[in-house]
Amino acid sequence: MHTVTPGIHEILKSVFGYSSFRGPQQEVVQTLIEGQDALVLMPTGGGKSLCFQIPALIRPGVAVVVSPLISLMKDQVDALRENGVRAACLNSSLEMAERARVHGALREGTLDLLYVAPERLMMPEFLASLDGLRIALFAIDEAHCVSQWGHDFRPEYVALGELRGRFPGVPMAAFTATADSHTREDIVERLHLEGARRFISSFDRPNIRYLVADKKHPKRQLQLFLRRFPRESGIVYCLSRKRVEAVRDDLVRQGIDAMAYHAGLPAEERSRVQERFTNDDTRVIVATVAFGMGIDKPNVRFVVHYDIPHNIESYYQETGRVGRDGLPSEALLLFGYQDVAIARMLIEQSENPEQVRIKLHKLGTMVAFAEPLGCRRRALLAYFGEYRGEDCGNCDVCLDPPVTEPATEEARKALSAVYRLREGFGLNHVVDVLRGAENRRIHELGHDGLSVYGIGKDRSRDYWIALIRQLIHHGLVVQDVGAWSVLRLTESSRPLLRGEVDFSVVRRQEVEATRPRRSRKSRDVPEDDGLFERLRRVRKQLADKQRRPPFVIFSDATLVEMVRFLPQDEAAFLAISGVGLSKLKRYGKHFLPVIREHVGEREG
Repeated sequence: MHTVTPGIHEILKSVFGYSSFRGPQQEVVQTLIEGQDALVLMPTGGGKSLCFQIPALIRPGVAVVVSPLISLMKDQVDALRENGVRAACLNSSLEMAERARVHGALREGTLDLLYVAPERLMMPEFLASLDGLRIALFAIDEAHCVSQWGHDFRPEYVALGELRGRFPGVPMAAFTATADSHTREDIVERLHLEGARRFISSFDRPNIRYLVADKKHPKRQLQLFLRRFPRESGIVYCLSRKRVEAVRDDLVRQGIDAMAYHAGLPAEERSRVQERFTNDDTRVIVATVAFGMGIDKPNVRFVVHYDIPHNIESYYQETGRVGRDGLPSEALLLFGYQDVAIARMLIEQSENPEQVRIKLHKLGTMVAFAEPLGCRRRALLAYFGEYRGEDCGNCDVCLDPPVTEPATEEARKALSAVYRLREGFGLNHVVDVLRGAENRRIHELGHDGLSVYGIGKDRSRDYWIALIRQLIHHGLVVQDVGAWSVLRLTESSRPLLRGEVDFSVVRRQEVEATRPRRSRKSRDVPEDDGLFERLRRVRKQLADKQRRPPFVIFSDATLVEMVRFLPQDEAAFLAISGVGLSKLKRYGKHFLPVIREHVGEREG
């Protein structure tokens, strides 16, 4: 048990405007303050940044934060400066004079946090400039980029492992929102974090509603979905540049304020599009996966995947861009098997057989998630090794449950086949054995002599694949991608094998989930007679004057609290979550009169 460092709660409130820590934040903060290493897995919107920003304000020296994208650095630095923190970044977007000022502040010790890209940090001359300085800590953001198992492997991240040898006494923390067990071990090994404390938060984002719809009439489905968000920001992801522009053009013809973003556009245009979206000047971005990692915008209310992502990690990260402020948000996936075939073809074009194997496995898990086999959230969390005992009640399958049928005996047959095969074979081979397939491999291995050979010949191949995928979703079986995707039993499978519990499967059927039957307000805003929109207009006016994103001033969640509690003096305004001393001083005079006027109108 750590001793709590005096002042961390005061900094949390006075600088960042929060009255309490969430989840493991306080433990991570204390670990870094005490000079220990940490591996932190925390969902997007879970407050990873605070975990290293508060130690940076307490430990002597400058905290060096590794961030992969310029836009992400800028948003973080802008937000810190709004809170009165001495922060800066070094990247190629800065003019020479500004870079010189940052280097000067670094030498003079007048910076609390410095954000840099991994390529710049590992330049010999830059490392040399750090040698004589006091470094408070190293924070590696988006740490999954270091791993070959990660969905966004970046070779430049691998060099960060050299930091441990060069700065042995400086605590290092790796942060990510998307890392399965193999990726975690890769991060530990490559960054030399063997002695690091591990903080694995729940991957669950309960405020996100997950929806999957059969991709039948995608233009019409997208149009119906967007109608439910007439004033809200959102992202539509497509897998090709051509598709991005076609979808954008169609939305514009429908009168929807939409812009396109992909790697084929000039850098100036991509920057302009991102800035307009961040500043709430454009409502919908249609984009390839080139758009998103650098987005720190907390009030994105919806994400649509027009095409299926190639892996669960990408899907989780991209859907994680909605609702970072904790307010209700939605993620819709349009799922079609033709898209799966195209994705498989693209993957198989690679000349690296190991990467093809890994990527095909990951595509298979994505397809399994998209099929209507059970609670989406349970399936998503199970992929990351997190199992929950009940359905979520906030996905299309839970809101409009498909038909189930008893399958206890079939499930026991499947588990028995995995066991008799000594947990050493993949899904397809297990199904072949169950169905009594006649092929050379089964005969050569002698598996046609097993007691489970042919015990499932009365069921189709698709049935057994669907059933085993549901066993995986429920945590009774795992696929070990590190060992050629073989199936292994978990402890949870034992009661079913012993006949102590029953099991049911979801019967395959077409599901129309574009518009869920049970609706939920897109914002958790109390009845306010228009106050929320008035506060949003004030925020936007201030942001435009300062040429910065509105959320840097206050998040939607903070405005919602203002609507709910109606603060009318400075003390009450300071009690609102997200309002610190710096923001009280700068913005209280703009927001308090609007709230007082609203209260007066209502009482009058």
